[in-house]
Amino acid sequence: MSIASGIDVDAFWDQGYQLIPKVYSPDEIRKLREAAMASRSRGGDVLSNPGLRSSLTDGRLVEIARTLLGSDEIVYAGDSSFTFNSNQHGYHKDNADRTDPKAPDWQGRYTILRFGVYLQDHYTHTKGLNLRERSHNTTSLAEGKNIYVRSRVGDVAVWSLRTSHSGNGTLLSFPRWIHPAPAQDGKYPKWWRVAKPDGDRIAVFAALGLDDAHHHRYVDYLKTRQYIVGMWGKSRYDDETLQEARRAGLTVRDVPREVEGRSDVGQNVAWQAIPY
Repeated sequence: MSIASGIDVDAFWDQGYQLIPKVYSPDEIRKLREAAMASRSRGGDVLSNPGLRSSLTDGRLVEIARTLLGSDEIVYAGDSSFTFNSNQHGYHKDNADRTDPKAPDWQGRYTILRFGVYLQDHYTHTKGLNLRERSHNTTSLAEGKNIYVRSRVGDVAVWSLRTSHSGNGTLLSFPRWIHPAPAQDGKYPKWWRVAKPDGDRIAVFAALGLDDAHHHRYVDYLKTRQYIVGMWGKSRYDDETLQEARRAGLTVRDVPREVEGRSDVGQNVAWQAIPY
């Protein structure tokens, strides 16, 4: 069964996210965990990491992006990472224009996707992903039904960069039908929460999209951020990596080389709006 058969395109554009089951096997997830563990002291993005780059070059995320975006021309621009025991908690958006509904990001269909591959179970364990349903249609962080994304090992979550999301969500054993929003964590007794997964909580993230105005604006925004410019300084794509990406149908924009040696990039530690 193809990955595309598990994708509901209309539901994605209506709700702003989708959880796609069984994209990876448990053994593949185990190998990604091992590669991530071996890479803890290594810098750079996921594509430049020999142990993790298969998550971008095996074609599965590309197939999902093609299906959701309705195009064979999928672009990667250096925005990927893997995290260990991240303490990020609180709703935010990842796109360039986060507060101004008149800004370019909010004009027309937004075409950049965030992928999250969680390397442990969050179906029966807490500390997974929270999303606000249909929040990709508003700049507000308070609008949209709060969802705890119950991902099993091997599932892939995908959402619009405009979708409000948060890490380290809370899954309750009682009442099971309630998914607390990040700001509500303290409302429920600790003994109502289900257990965290054993071991380190690891996730792999990547952004893929179309080569359009949204893509170019997002890259312009990324070039202002200190954290990702620092990561790009440690990212190198050899010929073998680029060939693997091409075989997977992924066009790589080598943004790390675009910013190399420039002193006018990476000036902002926190998000700041860019002009339009």
